[in-house]
Amino acid sequence: MNEYSKMLNQVDKITLDDKTIYLVGTAHVSPESVKLVEQTINEINPDVVAVELCQQRHDAILEQKRWDDTEIDKVIREGKSYLFLMQLLLSNFQRKIGDELDIKPGSEMLKSIKIAQEKNIKIALVDRDIKVSLKRAFNLMSLKEKFFFVYALFESLFEGEQDSQELMEQLKDKDIITSLIEELGREAPSIKKALIDERDRYIAYKLLDIQARSIVAVLGAGHIEGIKQIIESEKPISKISRLDEIKKLDDVTESLSLWKYAGYLVPALIVILVVLGFTLKGGVFVYESLLKWVLINGCFSALGVVLAFGHPLSVLTAFLAAPLTSLNPLLAAGWFAGLMEAKLRKPKVKDFEQMLKLNNLGDYWRNGVTRILLVIAFANLGSGLGTYIAGASIFASIHDELIALLPF
Repeated sequence: MNEYSKMLNQVDKITLDDKTIYLVGTAHVSPESVKLVEQTINEINPDVVAVELCQQRHDAILEQKRWDDTEIDKVIREGKSYLFLMQLLLSNFQRKIGDELDIKPGSEMLKSIKIAQEKNIKIALVDRDIKVSLKRAFNLMSLKEKFFFVYALFESLFEGEQDSQELMEQLKDKDIITSLIEELGREAPSIKKALIDERDRYIAYKLLDIQARSIVAVLGAGHIEGIKQIIESEKPISKISRLDEIKKLDDVTESLSLWKYAGYLVPALIVILVVLGFTLKGGVFVYESLLKWVLINGCFSALGVVLAFGHPLSVLTAFLAAPLTSLNPLLAAGWFAGLMEAKLRKPKVKDFEQMLKLNNLGDYWRNGVTRILLVIAFANLGSGLGTYIAGASIFASIHDELIALLPF
């Protein structure tokens, strides 16, 4: 058995009525994966090469698109700073593993694209948009899962380096990102559902919709088993049904969770307390309550910006915005503080170039782009904390009077 025949044993072949799909499982940061992809495409010479990429990741790998200040401004205004930060953490984690193994992440995808272009083979991008996947994960996650996810990413990114041989052993059967997400999924199942299970279905349906006799699909090894099971079990499903499922999986409509309802409920309760307080204790209570609301909410949000090393005017912006935005669930103090930070400390070209080269916690504070994201995140966290503390203080001021009104 020659070397290629041995490697071909790692390729799953699915034969359908009108096509044959070859699933090539890769580790994303493995030189062996690059070799396997090259030899498989050259040997099979398929009609289509499908890759586990969306358009954004495709452009990033080919270095056709770079982030700039216009994109960052858009991220802030659309309230997507948390998603962008999550994406950066995942990308830097994978890049760090690639550095340890001396290979650029996504090299096997790049090799697939280049070979297909050289041989005039059609290329199909079959993965869901990374922003949609992260948005759906963020929508599905509870507040506890969100904190756990970010903490775990930081911990994985900044922990000590592993031996390269040990890493290679771990990557034989699964790609590193999928392995990380599956591990996180034990504590936060919503993460695994959105970033693995849903994408397995999405990619499987996309592969089934490709009109070709032979397809080589280059995918993360962690997705192979799930995609294979879906394709083999979904043979009778109609094209219309598949398109409908893909449409549902692309939907990022955010459902109103208990935490979202709380965003509307808390301001309403504060207003009710102030009105009751005015009725029971007069105008002095209203003045004192407003003062508490402004100072506590504003100070905590401003403190968040200070902890993010934000500009003094960004600190002031957070202080002024927080008391008002806390009463409107559609706005956030961090957006205003972040826009001010971006205006006063416009990120430099080198900041954008270094976004995927952040090796330690301090780099996130020193980089002009990620510091803006931290200003947004910390200002919002501070404002949220200040809202509950201020609300509790206002309630405590009228507690005795409210108890006296009870009929028992």
